[in-house]
Amino acid sequence: MKILETQRLYLREMTPEDAENVYRLNLDWDNIRYTGDKPFESIQEAKQFLENYSHYRIYGFGRWAVIDKVFGEFLGWCGLKYTPELDEYDIGFRLFKECWNKGIGTEAAKACLDYGFSKIGLTRIVGRAMNENIGSIKVLEKIGLKYSEEYDFEGKSGAIYVITKPKSF
Repeated sequence: MKILETQRLYLREMTPEDAENVYRLNLDWDNIRYTGDKPFESIQEAKQFLENYSHYRIYGFGRWAVIDKVFGEFLGWCGLKYTPELDEYDIGFRLFKECWNKGIGTEAAKACLDYGFSKIGLTRIVGRAMNENIGSIKVLEKIGLKYSEEYDFEGKSGAIYVITKPKSF
């Protein structure tokens, strides 16, 4: 089921059928080097993760599969996440390397921000990035997030970027 649609993409809930793609996405060190995530040990482990991913059921949103509209190809994921301990909503994204520098991350992330403000009624969304992760910082800035403060990523320096709900929503 399509949640969002942009000019080139649609976003939908990830399912256990996405396990191989999610496994491959996390297998590439360049995709996870700035996240603190570890690669899945197997496609089965990725499938179990997706089967147990409860964000959609609990909050009604989450990290969504990013799909190419023309070819139906899984390009990565993008979406919002609520962290109860921080009472905070964040935007996140991860795409296969061949999708980098084509505006896909920006297009998907902008659609997710708009969804957060217009459909969910959020008033503030954050993005976190290690300072070395120039690509993610550029996406956060392109979609309107502004630097807020430094953040410690388990001993690595990073920053928090913030956007508040524009008056147009």
